[in-house]
Amino acid sequence: MSRATLGWIVLGWIGYAVLPWYGFDRAVAPTLSEFVIGRSGLVLGLKGAWWLLPILLPLLMLLRPALRPDGALLARWLTGAGILGLLLILIQGFSIGLNGWTLDGLKAFFGEPGPRQAGMGYGAALTAASFLILLCHGLAARGWCRGDTFVTSSIGVVVALIIVFVFFPVSTILASAFGDDRGNFAPSLFIAKFTDRSIWGLDCLTGDLRCGVAWNTLFLGILVAFGTTALGLAFALIATRTTFRFKKLLRVMSVLPIITPPFVIGLALILLFGRSGALSAILYEWFGIPRSRWIYGLPGVFISQLLAFTPIAFLVLIGVVQGISPTLEEASQTLRAKSWTTFVTVTLPLMRPGLANAFLLGFVESLADFGNPLVLGGNYEVLSTKIFFAVVGAQQDQGRAAVLSIILLGFTLGAFWLQHAWLGKKVYTTVTGKGDAGIPLPLPRRVALASYLTAIPWALFTIVIYAIILVGGFVRSMGRDYTPTLDHFLTAFRVERAEWGLYFSGSAWNSFFATVKVAALSAPLTAAIGLLTAYLLTRQRFSGQRAFEFGTLLSFAIPGTVVGVSYILAFNVPPIEITGTGFILVMCFVFRNMPVGVRSGIATLSQIDKSLDEASLTLGARSFTTMRRIVLPLLRPAIVASLVYSFVRAMTAVSAVIFLVTAEYNMATTYIVGRVEAGEFGLAIAYSTVLIVVMLLAIVAIQFAVGERRLGRRSATASTAPLAVQATP
Repeated sequence: MSRATLGWIVLGWIGYAVLPWYGFDRAVAPTLSEFVIGRSGLVLGLKGAWWLLPILLPLLMLLRPALRPDGALLARWLTGAGILGLLLILIQGFSIGLNGWTLDGLKAFFGEPGPRQAGMGYGAALTAASFLILLCHGLAARGWCRGDTFVTSSIGVVVALIIVFVFFPVSTILASAFGDDRGNFAPSLFIAKFTDRSIWGLDCLTGDLRCGVAWNTLFLGILVAFGTTALGLAFALIATRTTFRFKKLLRVMSVLPIITPPFVIGLALILLFGRSGALSAILYEWFGIPRSRWIYGLPGVFISQLLAFTPIAFLVLIGVVQGISPTLEEASQTLRAKSWTTFVTVTLPLMRPGLANAFLLGFVESLADFGNPLVLGGNYEVLSTKIFFAVVGAQQDQGRAAVLSIILLGFTLGAFWLQHAWLGKKVYTTVTGKGDAGIPLPLPRRVALASYLTAIPWALFTIVIYAIILVGGFVRSMGRDYTPTLDHFLTAFRVERAEWGLYFSGSAWNSFFATVKVAALSAPLTAAIGLLTAYLLTRQRFSGQRAFEFGTLLSFAIPGTVVGVSYILAFNVPPIEITGTGFILVMCFVFRNMPVGVRSGIATLSQIDKSLDEASLTLGARSFTTMRRIVLPLLRPAIVASLVYSFVRAMTAVSAVIFLVTAEYNMATTYIVGRVEAGEFGLAIAYSTVLIVVMLLAIVAIQFAVGERRLGRRSATASTAPLAVQATP
C-alpha cells in the first residue's frame, strides 16, 4: 500500500470521527472540542442519528488492507469500500431533508415526517472525497489507465465535480421542462412549449421582419463566431508574425473588451450611436443624416458581442500560431512553394485546432450572452433574454425557461459535433522533443494586408468606445452636461480618515472587496481543473470520453440566468446546502468559466508531440512529474488564457450570479446593474473604469508570474541577411 492510499484512509476517518458532519457556515459551538468531535458523524450517529452509522462499515473495511497489506486483495477492498461508502453517503443525503423523508415511498413505509438533517459539512465532504480517491486507487490497482493512480484519480475527481456542480443543478431545472406547475410529469405540455411558433416561426422568409427566437439566436451565433474568429486570427498573426511597431498596444486593445463589465459596452454604443449619441449628433449637424435607432437590434448586439468575445478567440489562437513549427514552412519554401501557397497549405491547416476551438467558443458565448441583448436587443429577441424574462418576468414560467434551455443545449451539441467532424482524426503536432532553429516566416503580403485592414480599424474603434467610457465617468451627465467632476468616483470609492485609521466609506467598497476575493479564489481553481481536463482528454483514452468532453461545455452553453436559478434550486436544500455563502459563487465561476481553459488547453496540447510525455515516462517519471515538468511549461499560453479569462469573468459576470449574491457577498456587477437601473450612468461608468484598471493590473501580474513559453526558436523579426550572404557564391 502506498503512502498516498494510507493517507486518504486516515483522512476518511478524520472526516467521519473528528470534523463536523453538517453545515459549512453554521457549525458553531461553545468549545473547540464540542465543535470538532462533538458534531462529527460518528458521535452524532451514536447520539441518535442512526442513518450515519452505516458509513462506519466501509471505513472499517479500509482497515483490513491498511493493517494487512495484500497486493492480491488490495484492489478489491479499496474498490468495494469506495463504492459502498459513496453509495451510503448519497442514499442518506438524498433520502432525508430538512422536513423529514424526501421520497414518497419512504414516507409511506416509515411514516411522516421522519428524521431531519441539514446539509453536509466539512466532515461529510472530506469523507466522501476520501471514498472517491480510494475507489480510484482501487481501480488503478486493477489495471485501469495502465495502473496510474494520478490519472485515475484525476478522472474521478473531475467527473465527480462536473456531476455535482454541472449535471446535478442543470438536471434539476431541466427536469421542470417535462412537468406542470405542480411538478407532475406532463410530456404533452413540453411538446406544446417546444413547438411554439414564437420559437421556430419563419415569418421572416415570407416578408415579415421577425423570425422565431431560435433562428434569431442561431443566426447571431454563426455571425459572431465567424467574426470573432477572423478578428482573433488577425490580431494573433500581427502579434506573432509581423514587425508592427505598436504590437503591444494592439494586444492590449484586443484584450481590453474582455475586462469590461456588462452593460458598459452596450451603454457606450448607445452614447455613441443612439438618437442622442455623440456620433449621431455630428452626422446630423455636419451631413444632415437623420438620427435613427439602428443600433437597437441585430446590428447593435452583433457589434457589442464582437467587442466582447474577440479577445477569447485571440487568447486561444495566439498560442496556436506561436506553436507552428517554422521548419515545416521552410521545407515548403525549399520545395519552391510561394509564401501564399505555404500559408494556405501548411500554416493554415496547422491552425485548425485553434480555429475550431475559437469558433466553438465564440458561437457558444454568443448563445449564452445575456447583457448585450438585454441592452441593445430591441425587437430582436434571443433565447437568453427570453429565458430571463420567463424566470423573473410576469410569466414566471420555469418550464418554458427549461424548454428554451434545452434548445440552446441542442445548438451547442450540434456545434460540438461539427467541430469534431471538421477536425477529424488528423494530427496537428508541431512541438516535438527535437530542437527547432527555424525562423517563423513573414506573412504573405496579402495576408499581412488583410490582417492590418481587419485588426487596426477594429482597434481604433475599440479606443473610441473606451474613450466614451472614460469620459462618461468624469462628467456630470454624458450627452447632456459635460461639466468635469469627480463626484461619481468619490461616491463609490471615498476613503476617510478616522480615529482608528482609514475608513472606506464609499458605497462600492463592500462589493469591490467581495468581488476581488471571489475572483482571486476562483481563477487558479478554474485554470487547474480546466487544464487538467484538457490533459486527460488529449493524453488519455477511456470509455465515455466524448460524453465527458461535452459535459465540460454544458454549463458554458446554458445562459447564466438558468445556471443561477439551477444553483438555487439544487443547493438551497440538503444534501448540499451552500446558498448564501461565498463558496457557491466560487464554484459557479469555476465551472462556468472552465470550458475556456479546456478548449485552450486542447488546442495547445494538440500541437505537442506525445513522445515528450512517453520519453519522460520511459525514464521512470510518474504522470504527475511528467505533467509538472514537461507539459505545464509548454502550456503557458493556455495557462495565461485560462487565468486571465477566469479572473476577468469572475469580476464582470452578472447573469449567473444575480440570483446568488447576498448582502455579505454582493458582487461588483450587481452593484453596476443597480446603478444602471436607477439611471446613475456616471456612477456605473466610474465603477467600471476602476474595475478595468484593476483587471489590467491583474493581467500584467498573471503574464509576469506565468511567463512565456520557450521553444528554442528564433524570433520572427530576426534578420535573415546573414543567410542571404552565405547563399551567395
